[in-house]
Amino acid sequence: MRRTALLATAAALVAGVLAWPADGAPATFAHPGVTVSKAQLDFTRSKVNAGAQPWTGAYDQMMGSKYAALNRTPKPRAVVECGSYSNPNYGCTDEREDAIAAYTQALAWYITRDERHAKKAIELMDAWSAVIKDHTNSNAPLQTGWAGSSWPKAAEIIKYTYTGSWPNSGRFATMLRNVYLPEIINGSNSNGNWELSMMEAAVGISVFLEDKASYDKAMAKFRTRTAAYVYLSSDGDLPKTVPSQNLDTRDKIVKYWQGQGTFVTGLTQETCRDFTHTGYGISAISHVAETGRIQGQDLYGTDVGERLRQALGFQAKYQLGTAAPSWLCGGSLKLGLGPVTEVGYNALHNRLGIAMTNTQTLTERGRPAGSNNLFVAWETLTHGDNPN
Repeated sequence: MRRTALLATAAALVAGVLAWPADGAPATFAHPGVTVSKAQLDFTRSKVNAGAQPWTGAYDQMMGSKYAALNRTPKPRAVVECGSYSNPNYGCTDEREDAIAAYTQALAWYITRDERHAKKAIELMDAWSAVIKDHTNSNAPLQTGWAGSSWPKAAEIIKYTYTGSWPNSGRFATMLRNVYLPEIINGSNSNGNWELSMMEAAVGISVFLEDKASYDKAMAKFRTRTAAYVYLSSDGDLPKTVPSQNLDTRDKIVKYWQGQGTFVTGLTQETCRDFTHTGYGISAISHVAETGRIQGQDLYGTDVGERLRQALGFQAKYQLGTAAPSWLCGGSLKLGLGPVTEVGYNALHNRLGIAMTNTQTLTERGRPAGSNNLFVAWETLTHGDNPN
């Protein structure tokens, strides 16, 4: 009986039916542990204090931004209402930017040890946790995912490194649990960047809350969506799909892939839409993989790492100026990948030693990588050539 069960388990693993151990929540969560670890923060701080590049230039860029201003006034709303392309925009920009500002102030605190920055981060987090009750309108899941990706990064640094007090940290955790997590944890059947950003937020929030069940649920959805977002030739003639989307014919899949009918390794579901949204998806994949690594999981060693590597390389080639062949998006690409390559490049090239010529060129050309004003911020500073 036991031998039969073991054989069945082995067969299921080979078939990819069961989740690999890399999917499971850690026995004990590491903190700070959302996208950036204490070792990475220590490395960054040491380089900035030594005046080394590119970190000092990246730090100066961050500190010169509106997000680092100590006179910033938070603009919380009880209900954030966001339509497609932020129309209407009732609190959408304010929420995202206050969340990025909280993270920026937390980074500034860690590097400078200036308590004013820690207190400003806390002020921003407290202001929103005291007011916000809901997200509404068509873009609510995506908006929640974007803001919800930045909040836990800020909260992790403050809660686990700031030596002062944060009396309302419990209220902030309640906000994440009751307002943010329910909006994102069940995923989305929209374009893939939506669900990837939502799962980035859900994973980060789960780490802060030490919620193993939500972590596992979010990670499972992330693995399924990543496989359906980036094509590898090993997937077969057609890309993988998310079961709930019922993409059960070639015609449906091609339509969902923006009319692209030729599938090659590294192509993403949104490449033929535009590189900006593709960059959102790639960035979220790298952020979840990095959080998983900090939590003791080797997602880079799974298909997630290979899909991330190939997606970066494919998009970087064209972002650098290679002309699109006629079979790719009708020979016309909408470029604009954004500051999204540092985390994946550092993990795959610097840590694992994988050659990534195009991604390296694009990454180094774009330094220091700033913020996309949605959910990506200061990744040359935190991840540029960071060995930790």
